[in-house]
Amino acid sequence: MKTKYILALSLLLGISLFAAFKIEDDPFSLLLKKMETYNKKHVQEKVHLHLDKPYYAIGDDIWFKAYLVNTLDNRPSTLSNLLYVELINEVDSVKKQLLLPVMGGITWGDFKLTDSLQEGNYRIRAYTKWMRNAGTEFMYDKTIKIGNAWANKVFTKTGYKYSTENNAQKVNTTIKFSDKNETAYAGAEVNYVVQLNFKNAAKGKITTNKNGEINFDFLNTSNTMGQAGKIIATINLPNKQKVVKTIPITATSNDISVQFFPEGGNFVENLPTKIGIKAVNSNGLGKDISGTIVDQNGAEVTKFNTAYLGMGNLVINPQPGMVYTASITHADGSKQQVKLPPVQPAGYVMMVNNLDTAKINVKIYLSENLLSDKELKLVAQHNGTVYAVAKVKNSKQLANLSIPKKELPTGIIQLTVFNDANLPVAERLVFVKNAAETVNLQINSNQKEYGKREKVNLNITADAPGQPFVGSLSVAVTNNNVVTPDLENESNILTTLLLTSDLPGYIEKPNHYFLNDDESTLEQLDNLLLTQGWRRFLWKNVISNSEPVIRYQPEKNLTISGTLVNLSGKPIANGKVSLFSTAGGLMAIDTLSDAQGRFVFDNLSFPDSTKFVVQGRTEKNKKNTDIKLDIQPGQVVTRNKNTGDIVVNINESISSYIQKSENYFDELTKRGVLQRTVVLEEVNIVATKNPAKNSSNLNGAGHADAVITADQLSNCFSLLQCLQGRVAGLVIRDNTPYLMRFGASTPMQVIVDGMYVEADFLDAINVQDVETIEVLKSVGNLAIYGSQGGGGILIVTTKRGGSTGYSNYAPGIVTYTPKGLSYMRQFYSPDYEAQPNNTAPDFRTTIYWNPQLITDATGKATFNYFNSDEPGIYRVLIEGINASGQLARATYTYEVK
Repeated sequence: MKTKYILALSLLLGISLFAAFKIEDDPFSLLLKKMETYNKKHVQEKVHLHLDKPYYAIGDDIWFKAYLVNTLDNRPSTLSNLLYVELINEVDSVKKQLLLPVMGGITWGDFKLTDSLQEGNYRIRAYTKWMRNAGTEFMYDKTIKIGNAWANKVFTKTGYKYSTENNAQKVNTTIKFSDKNETAYAGAEVNYVVQLNFKNAAKGKITTNKNGEINFDFLNTSNTMGQAGKIIATINLPNKQKVVKTIPITATSNDISVQFFPEGGNFVENLPTKIGIKAVNSNGLGKDISGTIVDQNGAEVTKFNTAYLGMGNLVINPQPGMVYTASITHADGSKQQVKLPPVQPAGYVMMVNNLDTAKINVKIYLSENLLSDKELKLVAQHNGTVYAVAKVKNSKQLANLSIPKKELPTGIIQLTVFNDANLPVAERLVFVKNAAETVNLQINSNQKEYGKREKVNLNITADAPGQPFVGSLSVAVTNNNVVTPDLENESNILTTLLLTSDLPGYIEKPNHYFLNDDESTLEQLDNLLLTQGWRRFLWKNVISNSEPVIRYQPEKNLTISGTLVNLSGKPIANGKVSLFSTAGGLMAIDTLSDAQGRFVFDNLSFPDSTKFVVQGRTEKNKKNTDIKLDIQPGQVVTRNKNTGDIVVNINESISSYIQKSENYFDELTKRGVLQRTVVLEEVNIVATKNPAKNSSNLNGAGHADAVITADQLSNCFSLLQCLQGRVAGLVIRDNTPYLMRFGASTPMQVIVDGMYVEADFLDAINVQDVETIEVLKSVGNLAIYGSQGGGGILIVTTKRGGSTGYSNYAPGIVTYTPKGLSYMRQFYSPDYEAQPNNTAPDFRTTIYWNPQLITDATGKATFNYFNSDEPGIYRVLIEGINASGQLARATYTYEVK
């Protein structure tokens, strides 16, 4: 148990003395025990993704490693063994989803950015099924820029100007259309639609001027800050091709939102109070301001200003009956009045000084009418684990307490003051950097300068406090001349697992707070936590016995489960349920339903897009059953919370990168490694409609000796009846189809929507569900099926066979295509020692990627790779974790000439 209980014995001149005390069965100790039990029962998870680059281009691969930890002690999580990773476009649509196996809290994978995707502000979201219970706020959700030069014909540059008209926010919009050589598309017709919060705000048709520009206005009549939206512009090119561009709208005004947060949550008369200030513009970015605080009589009380990203603080001693207002003058000369929270007549106020590197100093003020001979308690906890408790008599209006930082873990600490009724009355978040937990990760090489294509050997030495760091690391190497790092805005294993994963909302420039440990940075970090407010753990849930709603259990493996019922919906006990699949070879598994009709197939492992047939029978082998599969609904895609990271002109913002990456992609295309999607000019084609367009026929849809369509089946009661006499040489014996040309000795293979099933399966399919039946009996059509076509083949395509998911064909039979595992590809790294004659240009944008570098028992590891043809400053970035949850991160640079 990590809890360390501390009792304040005396308070003299602001100095606190502490001694350990034993947990008794008093109400407060029982509350702490209750909290600890609650926390262990409801331990949560958080995840970080180490990406190989901060931004990408269409044609790239996004390589990543995932680190999954629990919130109890930050150790690699053992709760979940499956992780969902999604690529979401800027209109909040999931374009790709991976399901990855997790072992020891780590996994890795990649997304291929094909040219079917557009440029834009994409998001990478990662979560486990268990994390869905905590909500989307605590999922990994990173916005990345993806540009497009290699497969892009139309480039746009958009500018907005803001004003007001008839009390509505007016936006003047200019969009320039050009090709990659900046040649304007003049005289082109453009249709546009403006959407704000998913509603159409304006639309029109306009022709570009000689500079390739269009200009129009639209109004935001709601006058609400933070109105997100998009412009969908369709341009008609000279070759009649239509190109659609989606352009983000990040704001509709220059308004600035200013908020004031009393420290601890209370603004009490006659008690000095620190108040946090947070000012953000309509894009969600911090905006520094200055102003004065005045009372209702117009008297100036104090001046204030913010020092970093619109955050700061001021101290005020509110007087009884007074109302306070902030008078703000902005850089453009405009003025703004913002009321401070109302003054409370009585209460508790806490004032925290976290600038001391050795301890947290806390002052607790309380109103005179709350004085007594009872106790106040100060609790310091991290993600539900209590690390310190201080008790003090509330016989004076001021109590000074301090908590040694060496007793606290690195990360966000939640400080809560409890009154004598054991109710939380004030709360504050602080961030602690415990030097005793810091991992020393060193990257070394025998030289600082290299040549093009020269081999680089790097040595790693990692030391955790008091012992070698034995853990899993990931390595990314890039060229700063190609991929320019944004140091302050980087999200890394430290910023994610120690800061942003425990705070909902957008955190601007998270790595700024980890680059330096000077007093200024510490104060800026403290202002962040003073104003960010909300946190993961809520005391009120423990006190009120409010259990969180658990809709999802941790996933240990892939399962297919459901309920077997009769046609009246009543559960069938001891029914036989069978699972079939032909992916990677025939798989057939049987199980029995329990007394409630429940069945489960667990410990499964199958790749994505695998089709299954689930068949249910009663205990007496009757077919009149229904199967209700447990279908997991997809995770809802919420709006992008990272508003400050959204860029209007993506290609322009990373123009240098996409231009250099285009050389790399062109070279890969010449070598046949990368392929473009060919877009043909619009032509009218008259052709015969393929009756079996959704077929899984390996010869090609409709390429069969005979095709029977739904119209030809309309008067049939069963498929077997329809086939008898309609297909020359086909006979039915014992409800099984045979072909006379093969001696009627080998049953025909039946394939339903790509699934290989037994021949008697035909008798269970409803005729009305069938779209086509293809008959394969000639050698030419059967050859591709090998031995499985020895007796001929019947390919049945149902009217629902073209879609994935869950389909009922007949009583007791369903097909199901659940989400399966995505397998990991290997990053290609050339070996110029093994291929000395390789003269193909090397323009790699990621020089090296290794998601799994393991340090040995002494904390050491080595790896090597070859530089590319591009000179520049190469940056090596390594991060990782060990079994104890200690985090490591380091960077190293060298020059290639």
